[in-house]
Amino acid sequence: MAIVQDWLPATRENYESILFWWKLYPLLASIQWVSSWYGMGKTSVQSKFNLPGRIAWMTMEVPGFTTLLYIMSTLPAQHGTDDLPWQNKVLAGLFVIHYTYRAVIFPIIQPSMSPIHVLVWSNAIIFQFCNATCIGSWLAAYGPTTQEEWNAQNWSVLQFSIGLVLFYVGLAANYFSDEELREIRRGELRRQEKLKQQGKSVDKHYEVPQNGLFRYMLYPHYFMEWIEWLGYWIAAGVACTPARSFLINEFFAMLPRAVSGGKWYKQKFGEDKIKGKYVIIPGIY
Repeated sequence: MAIVQDWLPATRENYESILFWWKLYPLLASIQWVSSWYGMGKTSVQSKFNLPGRIAWMTMEVPGFTTLLYIMSTLPAQHGTDDLPWQNKVLAGLFVIHYTYRAVIFPIIQPSMSPIHVLVWSNAIIFQFCNATCIGSWLAAYGPTTQEEWNAQNWSVLQFSIGLVLFYVGLAANYFSDEELREIRRGELRRQEKLKQQGKSVDKHYEVPQNGLFRYMLYPHYFMEWIEWLGYWIAAGVACTPARSFLINEFFAMLPRAVSGGKWYKQKFGEDKIKGKYVIIPGIY
């Protein structure tokens, strides 16, 4: 049963319309280059339109993998497909693995989370619905749905394996980079609790991460997420427009935030504290 007739799951015509606009997302994301405001994370400010961090994060990320799972469970039958090839199932599984961590586990294990502005929250929900609709529809019906169609795309086990390796390397590095940031927050919470017990005033304290990939760059968690989705695109094949669009859209959404964050680190800690570190792209910037 369709949740929204002809749109969820989407007909081929509507899928192609969504995909067309989805490919234009970089134009929207590029607004960040001319706006210093971003109502989330360390740049979050007090506002009556803020939402509690954990709840906002979970509710804006969960629609991604739940939408994909719904499409995968309904759209194939509408097109007379009884069983999808194993490649489609593995790619869907990779998507769910990523967002199980990102949408569910991540906000639960964070020591603390800053409020998220409702505009950031709503934009993220739209991002998730569009992305999951495009990738899910491609995997369920509008991409290759037989082994013969996969072979016709010059697909190979080697290519798929390379993609999987990159995906899991990116996922693991992303997790451990997140864990380094969590450890800093845990230390900060302990420091604040100690000051409270001593009856002293508590102010917010920041530090430059130094372990793991943070030794070499300020935003390894961003960079390794790009590696993760590059691997996904390689595994899906160059003909998978939704996977390519997702990678490009991630790049355009995250690069301005990293550049802005690099300036923040420089202003907050000075040039010497971040000397020798790239901001986000090793060897380039």
